[in-house]
Amino acid sequence: MLQNFNLFHSFLLFTTSFIAGSLNAVAGGGSFITFPTLIFVGISPITANASNNTALWIASMASAGAYRRNLNIPRKQFLVLCLTSLIGGVIGSVILLYTSPSVFKKLLPYLLLSATLVFTFNNVLQKWLQIQGQKPLDTPTAPLWVLVIAQLAISIYGGFFGAGLGILMLATLSFLGIKNIHSMNAFKAFLGSCINGIAILPFMYAGIIAWNQTILMAIGGSLGGYLSAHYAYKLKPSFVKTIVIITGFSMTTYFFIYR
Repeated sequence: MLQNFNLFHSFLLFTTSFIAGSLNAVAGGGSFITFPTLIFVGISPITANASNNTALWIASMASAGAYRRNLNIPRKQFLVLCLTSLIGGVIGSVILLYTSPSVFKKLLPYLLLSATLVFTFNNVLQKWLQIQGQKPLDTPTAPLWVLVIAQLAISIYGGFFGAGLGILMLATLSFLGIKNIHSMNAFKAFLGSCINGIAILPFMYAGIIAWNQTILMAIGGSLGGYLSAHYAYKLKPSFVKTIVIITGFSMTTYFFIYR
């Protein structure tokens, strides 16, 4: 596996992780690029998933640092959802370790498809749920305990796979009544760092992280995430979303064909 890791692979991983870090800082969906790239350079799916998780965790910390001035979330909600994220991240990563490579490979295109569909129709789903609650779109429509259950499920998914994690969290955070997208991105980045960070521990214990590739991707993702977080205000969300959707469906189609 590592014998085939050459200069071209290094350039490819660094470039795609830089782009992924940029996407994650603005809208999410970076794993749609980095995860397939790891498989392309010869990493097995489960190892690629663990390595991708580790690399983007470091990158998410860089994004969270750039967004820290927007992290104006009530203390109770902040602590409860952080703790929930840590618990869910551990559960999801342990489930992954007990999943056979063949089963994970069969699940992979469906995981990518579900993440892509959630991202694509996130706004429609969010508005429909809020209308059902018969409340204005800028107010919370669910009590904290419901959000905790939702975040736990999302965190388990994130520890197990992770693609589309940021999109799912943005949908959940919208029900806290947070109106500022940059505040939501800041909270999303921090919760994502909790999920991915705690999931690394079981992966390290099992020895399934490809560290050479991971470190290279972490550098590229951190640079992309930190720089893009500062310039995110100038980007059109619709443009970024279109890029992520095209990438997501392309990768999903590829894995359905070559699984």
